[in-house]
Amino acid sequence: MQIIGIICEYNPFHNGHLYHLKKIKEMYPDSLIILVLNGYFLERGEISILSKEDKTKVALEMGIDVVVELPFVFGSQSADTFANKSIAILENLKCDYVAFGSESANVEILEKISEYTKKESKEYQRQVKKYLDEGYNYPTSLAKALNVDFTFNPNDLLGISYLKAIKQHNYQLKPILIKRTNAYHDITSNDTIISASNIRHKLAEGQDILEYVPKETQGYLQNIKAGDITKFKANLFTYLKYKIITEKDLSIYLDVDEGIDYRLKKIIYECSTLEELIENIKSKRYTYNKIRRMLIHILIGFTKEDNKNLTLDYLKVLGFNEKGQAYLNKIKKDLQIPLTINKSSLVYKYELITASLYGLITNRKTYEYEVKCQPYVLK
Repeated sequence: MQIIGIICEYNPFHNGHLYHLKKIKEMYPDSLIILVLNGYFLERGEISILSKEDKTKVALEMGIDVVVELPFVFGSQSADTFANKSIAILENLKCDYVAFGSESANVEILEKISEYTKKESKEYQRQVKKYLDEGYNYPTSLAKALNVDFTFNPNDLLGISYLKAIKQHNYQLKPILIKRTNAYHDITSNDTIISASNIRHKLAEGQDILEYVPKETQGYLQNIKAGDITKFKANLFTYLKYKIITEKDLSIYLDVDEGIDYRLKKIIYECSTLEELIENIKSKRYTYNKIRRMLIHILIGFTKEDNKNLTLDYLKVLGFNEKGQAYLNKIKKDLQIPLTINKSSLVYKYELITASLYGLITNRKTYEYEVKCQPYVLK
Protein backbone atom coordinates (compact mmCIF):
# COMPACT_ATOMS: atom_id res chain seq x y z
CA MET A 1 0.00 0.00 0.00
CA GLN A 2 1.37 3.41 -1.00
CA ILE A 3 1.05 6.28 1.47
CA ILE A 4 0.30 9.50 -0.44
CA GLY A 5 0.56 12.91 1.18
CA ILE A 6 -1.19 16.05 -0.02
CA ILE A 7 -1.09 19.63 1.28
CA CYS A 8 -4.19 21.79 0.84
CA GLU A 9 -6.21 24.66 2.25
CA TYR A 10 -9.62 23.73 0.78
CA ASN A 11 -11.00 27.27 0.70
CA PRO A 12 -13.37 25.67 -0.23
CA PHE A 13 -13.07 22.07 -1.50
CA HIS A 14 -14.13 22.18 -5.18
CA ASN A 15 -14.25 20.09 -8.35
CA GLY A 16 -10.55 20.74 -9.02
CA HIS A 17 -9.65 19.18 -5.67
CA LEU A 18 -11.91 16.23 -6.48
CA TYR A 19 -10.11 15.85 -9.83
CA HIS A 20 -6.79 15.89 -7.93
CA LEU A 21 -7.93 13.07 -5.61
CA LYS A 22 -9.35 10.98 -8.45
CA LYS A 23 -6.07 11.23 -10.36
CA ILE A 24 -4.13 10.02 -7.30
CA LYS A 25 -6.47 7.06 -6.88
CA GLU A 26 -6.25 6.22 -10.59
CA MET A 27 -2.45 6.20 -10.39
CA TYR A 28 -2.28 4.39 -7.03
CA PRO A 29 -5.45 2.33 -6.46
CA ASP A 30 -3.96 0.66 -3.38
CA SER A 31 -3.13 3.81 -1.47
CA LEU A 32 -3.85 5.67 1.74
CA ILE A 33 -4.11 9.46 1.50
CA ILE A 34 -2.96 11.80 4.27
CA LEU A 35 -3.91 15.48 4.10
CA VAL A 36 -1.99 18.29 5.79
CA LEU A 37 -4.70 20.94 6.16
CA ASN A 38 -4.20 24.65 6.71
CA GLY A 39 -6.90 25.98 9.01
CA TYR A 40 -8.44 29.35 9.84
CA PHE A 41 -6.03 31.80 8.16
CA LEU A 42 -4.19 30.81 5.03
CA GLU A 43 -0.76 31.03 3.41
CA ARG A 44 -1.65 34.15 1.41
CA GLY A 45 -3.05 35.91 4.48
CA GLU A 46 -6.71 35.23 3.69
CA ILE A 47 -9.43 34.11 6.08
CA SER A 48 -10.92 30.68 5.37
CA ILE A 49 -14.62 30.81 4.49
CA LEU A 50 -15.11 27.38 6.09
CA SER A 51 -13.90 26.48 9.55
CA LYS A 52 -11.12 23.96 10.15
CA GLU A 53 -13.72 21.51 11.49
CA ASP A 54 -15.93 21.75 8.40
CA LYS A 55 -12.98 21.46 6.02
CA THR A 56 -11.86 18.32 7.86
CA LYS A 57 -15.30 16.74 7.51
CA VAL A 58 -15.50 17.57 3.78
CA ALA A 59 -12.02 16.11 3.19
CA LEU A 60 -12.91 12.81 4.86
CA GLU A 61 -16.26 12.61 3.07
CA MET A 62 -14.44 13.08 -0.25
CA GLY A 63 -12.06 10.15 0.33
CA ILE A 64 -9.14 11.41 2.43
CA ASP A 65 -8.09 8.83 5.04
CA VAL A 66 -6.27 11.01 7.59
CA VAL A 67 -6.39 14.79 8.14
CA VAL A 68 -3.59 16.44 10.11
CA GLU A 69 -3.34 20.10 11.08
CA LEU A 70 -0.80 22.54 9.70
CA PRO A 71 -0.61 24.97 12.65
CA PHE A 72 -1.30 28.66 12.11
CA VAL A 73 2.24 29.69 13.03
CA PHE A 74 3.59 27.79 10.00
CA GLY A 75 0.60 27.92 7.65
CA SER A 76 0.41 31.73 7.67
CA GLN A 77 4.03 32.26 6.61
CA SER A 78 5.69 32.47 3.20
CA ALA A 79 5.89 29.55 0.79
CA ASP A 80 9.21 28.14 2.04
CA THR A 81 8.11 27.94 5.69
CA PHE A 82 4.66 26.67 4.72
CA ALA A 83 6.23 23.98 2.54
CA ASN A 84 9.02 23.07 4.95
CA LYS A 85 6.69 22.25 7.83
CA SER A 86 4.05 20.58 5.66
CA ILE A 87 6.65 18.30 4.10
CA ALA A 88 8.13 17.57 7.57
CA ILE A 89 4.68 16.42 8.74
CA LEU A 90 4.24 14.10 5.76
CA GLU A 91 7.74 12.66 6.19
CA ASN A 92 7.09 12.08 9.88
CA LEU A 93 3.88 10.21 9.01
CA LYS A 94 5.94 7.95 6.75
CA CYS A 95 4.43 9.00 3.42
CA ASP A 96 5.98 7.57 0.27
CA TYR A 97 4.86 10.40 -2.03
CA VAL A 98 3.69 13.99 -1.94
CA ALA A 99 1.19 14.84 -4.69
CA PHE A 100 0.56 18.45 -5.67
CA GLY A 101 -1.02 20.45 -8.46
CA SER A 102 1.27 22.11 -10.98
CA GLU A 103 0.68 24.44 -13.89
CA SER A 104 3.67 23.05 -15.79
CA ALA A 105 3.60 19.44 -14.46
CA ASN A 106 7.33 19.42 -15.35
CA VAL A 107 9.13 17.84 -12.41
CA GLU A 108 12.54 18.02 -14.12
CA ILE A 109 12.57 21.81 -14.45
CA LEU A 110 11.06 22.33 -10.99
CA GLU A 111 13.74 20.13 -9.43
CA LYS A 112 16.44 21.95 -11.41
CA ILE A 113 15.18 25.33 -10.17
CA SER A 114 14.82 24.10 -6.59
CA GLU A 115 18.40 22.75 -6.64
CA TYR A 116 19.78 26.02 -8.03
CA THR A 117 17.98 28.21 -5.50
CA LYS A 118 19.17 25.97 -2.67
CA LYS A 119 22.83 26.02 -3.71
CA GLU A 120 23.09 29.64 -4.83
CA SER A 121 20.68 31.12 -2.31
CA LYS A 122 22.60 34.32 -1.43
CA GLU A 123 23.36 35.37 -4.99
CA TYR A 124 19.92 34.24 -6.12
CA GLN A 125 18.17 36.29 -3.43
CA ARG A 126 20.32 39.32 -4.31
CA GLN A 127 19.30 39.02 -7.95
CA VAL A 128 15.61 38.60 -7.06
CA LYS A 129 15.75 41.72 -4.88
CA LYS A 130 17.49 43.65 -7.67
CA TYR A 131 14.72 42.88 -10.17
CA LEU A 132 11.99 43.57 -7.61
CA ASP A 133 13.56 46.97 -6.95
CA GLU A 134 13.49 47.60 -10.70
CA GLY A 135 9.73 47.15 -10.64
CA TYR A 136 9.27 43.58 -11.90
CA ASN A 137 6.70 41.39 -10.14
CA TYR A 138 7.84 38.42 -8.05
CA PRO A 139 7.40 35.62 -10.65
CA THR A 140 9.19 37.65 -13.35
CA SER A 141 12.00 38.53 -10.93
CA LEU A 142 12.50 34.83 -10.20
CA ALA A 143 12.70 33.97 -13.89
CA LYS A 144 15.17 36.77 -14.60
CA ALA A 145 17.32 35.90 -11.56
CA LEU A 146 17.54 32.30 -12.74
CA ASN A 147 17.85 33.27 -16.41
CA VAL A 148 15.24 30.70 -17.43
CA ASP A 149 12.36 30.88 -19.88
CA PHE A 150 9.72 29.70 -17.43
CA THR A 151 6.47 31.17 -16.12
CA PHE A 152 6.40 30.97 -12.34
CA ASN A 153 2.74 30.37 -11.54
CA PRO A 154 1.49 29.99 -7.93
CA ASN A 155 1.35 26.18 -7.74
CA ASP A 156 4.71 25.74 -9.45
CA LEU A 157 6.24 28.22 -7.00
CA LEU A 158 4.85 26.23 -4.09
CA GLY A 159 6.02 23.01 -5.75
CA ILE A 160 9.56 24.37 -5.92
CA SER A 161 9.38 25.04 -2.17
CA TYR A 162 8.20 21.45 -1.56
CA LEU A 163 11.11 20.08 -3.59
CA LYS A 164 13.60 22.34 -1.79
CA ALA A 165 12.34 21.07 1.58
CA ILE A 166 12.74 17.44 0.47
CA LYS A 167 16.29 18.05 -0.77
CA GLN A 168 17.32 20.18 2.20
CA HIS A 169 16.42 17.50 4.75
CA ASN A 170 17.22 14.49 2.57
CA TYR A 171 13.68 13.19 2.97
CA GLN A 172 12.56 10.00 1.25
CA LEU A 173 9.35 11.55 -0.13
CA LYS A 174 8.96 11.41 -3.91
CA PRO A 175 6.95 14.05 -5.80
CA ILE A 176 3.84 13.41 -7.92
CA LEU A 177 2.83 16.34 -10.13
CA ILE A 178 -0.77 16.62 -11.30
CA LYS A 179 -1.50 19.06 -14.10
CA ARG A 180 -3.62 22.00 -12.92
CA THR A 181 -6.58 22.66 -15.20
CA ASN A 182 -7.28 26.33 -14.40
CA ALA A 183 -5.57 29.56 -13.41
CA TYR A 184 -5.23 30.23 -9.67
CA HIS A 185 -6.21 33.92 -9.85
CA ASP A 186 -9.05 33.48 -12.36
CA ILE A 187 -12.37 34.92 -11.07
CA THR A 188 -14.39 34.96 -14.30
CA SER A 189 -14.37 31.42 -15.71
CA ASN A 190 -17.58 29.38 -15.74
CA ASP A 191 -16.03 26.00 -16.54
CA THR A 192 -16.96 23.03 -14.36
CA ILE A 193 -13.53 23.22 -12.69
CA ILE A 194 -12.75 26.75 -11.55
CA SER A 195 -10.39 28.19 -8.95
CA ALA A 196 -11.24 28.61 -5.26
CA SER A 197 -10.73 32.36 -5.77
CA ASN A 198 -13.42 32.32 -8.46
CA ILE A 199 -15.81 30.38 -6.23
CA ARG A 200 -15.31 32.80 -3.32
CA HIS A 201 -15.86 35.72 -5.69
CA LYS A 202 -19.10 34.20 -6.98
CA LEU A 203 -20.27 33.47 -3.41
CA ALA A 204 -19.57 37.06 -2.38
CA GLU A 205 -21.57 38.27 -5.40
CA GLY A 206 -24.49 36.00 -4.55
CA GLN A 207 -24.00 33.81 -7.63
CA ASP A 208 -24.87 30.11 -7.82
CA ILE A 209 -21.79 27.91 -7.29
CA LEU A 210 -23.46 24.50 -7.08
CA GLU A 211 -21.98 23.16 -10.32
CA TYR A 212 -18.43 24.04 -9.23
CA VAL A 213 -18.30 22.12 -5.93
CA PRO A 214 -19.28 18.56 -4.92
CA LYS A 215 -22.57 18.10 -3.07
CA GLU A 216 -20.61 17.40 0.13
CA THR A 217 -19.13 20.91 0.00
CA GLN A 218 -22.53 22.39 -0.84
CA GLY A 219 -23.86 21.15 2.49
CA TYR A 220 -21.24 23.13 4.39
CA LEU A 221 -21.57 26.25 2.23
CA GLN A 222 -25.36 26.46 2.48
CA ASN A 223 -25.21 28.67 5.56
CA ILE A 224 -22.88 31.16 3.87
CA LYS A 225 -25.14 33.79 2.36
CA ALA A 226 -24.38 36.58 -0.09
CA GLY A 227 -22.61 39.25 1.89
CA ASP A 228 -21.14 36.93 4.53
CA ILE A 229 -17.67 36.94 2.97
CA THR A 230 -17.78 40.73 2.81
CA LYS A 231 -18.94 40.76 6.44
CA PHE A 232 -16.03 38.50 7.48
CA LYS A 233 -13.58 40.93 5.87
CA ALA A 234 -15.27 43.91 7.51
CA ASN A 235 -15.18 42.26 10.95
CA LEU A 236 -11.53 41.31 10.46
CA PHE A 237 -10.70 44.89 9.53
CA THR A 238 -12.50 46.26 12.60
CA TYR A 239 -10.41 44.12 14.98
CA LEU A 240 -7.23 44.83 12.99
CA LYS A 241 -7.82 48.58 13.00
CA TYR A 242 -8.29 48.57 16.77
CA LYS A 243 -5.07 46.56 17.18
CA ILE A 244 -3.04 48.92 14.97
CA ILE A 245 -4.38 52.03 16.69
CA THR A 246 -3.91 50.81 20.26
CA GLU A 247 -0.66 48.83 19.96
CA LYS A 248 2.37 50.89 21.01
CA ASP A 249 4.97 48.96 19.01
CA LEU A 250 3.91 47.14 15.85
CA SER A 251 7.49 46.31 14.93
CA ILE A 252 7.51 43.35 17.35
CA TYR A 253 5.20 41.37 15.06
CA LEU A 254 6.32 38.99 12.34
CA ASP A 255 6.82 40.53 8.87
CA VAL A 256 6.58 44.12 10.19
CA ASP A 257 9.86 45.77 9.25
CA GLU A 258 11.60 48.63 7.45
CA GLY A 259 9.47 51.36 9.02
CA ILE A 260 6.16 50.08 7.70
CA ASP A 261 4.85 50.18 11.29
CA TYR A 262 4.95 54.00 11.16
CA ARG A 263 3.20 53.94 7.80
CA LEU A 264 0.46 51.72 9.22
CA LYS A 265 -0.05 53.99 12.23
CA LYS A 266 -0.38 57.00 9.94
CA ILE A 267 -2.58 55.55 7.21
CA ILE A 268 -5.00 53.46 9.32
CA TYR A 269 -7.21 56.47 10.18
CA GLU A 270 -7.76 57.16 6.48
CA CYS A 271 -8.88 53.61 5.59
CA SER A 272 -12.33 52.11 5.94
CA THR A 273 -11.74 48.63 4.44
CA LEU A 274 -9.02 45.99 4.43
CA GLU A 275 -8.55 46.36 0.67
CA GLU A 276 -8.10 50.12 1.03
CA LEU A 277 -5.45 49.63 3.71
CA ILE A 278 -3.53 47.14 1.56
CA GLU A 279 -3.65 49.40 -1.49
CA ASN A 280 -2.30 52.31 0.54
CA ILE A 281 0.76 50.44 1.81
CA LYS A 282 1.51 48.22 -1.19
CA SER A 283 4.89 48.81 -2.83
CA LYS A 284 7.60 47.06 -4.85
CA ARG A 285 9.00 45.61 -1.66
CA TYR A 286 5.66 44.78 -0.06
CA THR A 287 3.60 42.53 -2.29
CA TYR A 288 -0.13 41.99 -1.77
CA ASN A 289 0.34 38.56 -0.17
CA LYS A 290 3.18 39.69 2.10
CA ILE A 291 1.05 42.58 3.38
CA ARG A 292 -1.91 40.30 4.05
CA ARG A 293 0.30 37.89 6.02
CA MET A 294 1.79 40.79 7.98
CA LEU A 295 -1.66 42.13 8.88
CA ILE A 296 -2.83 38.71 10.07
CA HIS A 297 0.28 38.39 12.24
CA ILE A 298 -0.49 41.80 13.77
CA LEU A 299 -4.11 40.79 14.36
CA ILE A 300 -3.17 37.51 16.07
CA GLY A 301 -0.23 39.07 17.93
CA PHE A 302 2.33 36.68 16.43
CA THR A 303 5.73 38.10 17.41
CA LYS A 304 9.13 37.81 15.78
CA GLU A 305 10.56 36.59 19.08
CA ASP A 306 8.07 33.75 19.37
CA ASN A 307 8.70 32.80 15.76
CA LYS A 308 12.39 32.28 16.59
CA ASN A 309 11.47 29.84 19.36
CA LEU A 310 8.95 27.72 17.46
CA THR A 311 9.26 23.96 17.29
CA LEU A 312 6.95 21.52 15.57
CA ASP A 313 6.67 19.57 18.83
CA TYR A 314 3.41 17.69 18.23
CA LEU A 315 1.01 16.73 15.44
CA LYS A 316 -2.70 17.29 15.81
CA VAL A 317 -4.89 14.75 14.02
CA LEU A 318 -8.10 16.46 12.94
CA GLY A 319 -9.90 13.39 11.66
CA PHE A 320 -9.70 9.95 10.07
CA ASN A 321 -11.74 7.10 8.68
CA GLU A 322 -11.42 3.46 9.74
CA LYS A 323 -8.55 2.82 7.34
CA GLY A 324 -6.72 5.96 8.50
CA GLN A 325 -7.19 5.09 12.16
CA ALA A 326 -5.67 1.65 11.63
CA TYR A 327 -2.66 3.22 9.90
CA LEU A 328 -2.08 5.75 12.70
CA ASN A 329 -2.29 3.02 15.32
CA LYS A 330 0.31 1.04 13.37
CA ILE A 331 2.90 3.85 13.12
CA LYS A 332 2.30 6.04 16.19
CA LYS A 333 4.99 4.38 18.35
CA ASP A 334 7.65 5.01 15.69
CA LEU A 335 6.97 8.71 15.10
CA GLN A 336 9.61 11.32 15.89
CA ILE A 337 6.94 14.01 16.29
CA PRO A 338 4.27 12.69 18.69
CA LEU A 339 0.52 12.72 18.05
CA THR A 340 -0.15 13.85 21.63
CA ILE A 341 -0.98 17.57 21.78
CA ASN A 342 1.50 19.62 23.81
CA LYS A 343 -0.72 22.19 25.56
CA SER A 344 2.29 24.12 26.86
CA SER A 345 3.61 24.61 23.33
CA LEU A 346 3.80 28.02 21.63
CA VAL A 347 2.24 26.34 18.62
CA TYR A 348 -0.83 25.38 20.65
CA LYS A 349 -1.02 28.81 22.32
CA TYR A 350 -1.31 30.53 18.96
CA GLU A 351 -3.79 27.96 17.66
CA LEU A 352 -6.14 28.86 20.52
CA ILE A 353 -5.75 32.60 19.89
CA THR A 354 -6.38 32.06 16.18
CA ALA A 355 -9.48 29.95 16.82
CA SER A 356 -10.82 32.57 19.22
CA LEU A 357 -10.38 35.48 16.80
CA TYR A 358 -11.71 33.45 13.87
CA GLY A 359 -14.80 32.71 15.94
CA LEU A 360 -15.33 36.40 16.71
CA ILE A 361 -14.95 37.34 13.04
CA THR A 362 -17.26 34.61 11.68
CA ASN A 363 -19.59 34.13 14.67
CA ARG A 364 -18.68 30.43 14.95
CA LYS A 365 -17.82 28.35 18.01
CA THR A 366 -14.29 27.57 16.88
CA TYR A 367 -12.62 28.19 20.24
CA GLU A 368 -14.77 25.50 21.85
CA TYR A 369 -13.90 23.13 19.01
CA GLU A 370 -10.19 23.83 19.43
CA VAL A 371 -10.21 23.24 23.18
CA LYS A 372 -11.97 19.86 22.85
CA CYS A 373 -9.14 18.56 20.64
CA GLN A 374 -11.26 15.63 19.46
CA PRO A 375 -10.61 14.22 15.99
CA TYR A 376 -13.62 13.72 13.76
CA VAL A 377 -14.20 10.04 12.99
CA LEU A 378 -15.91 9.24 9.68
CA LYS A 379 -18.18 6.28 10.29
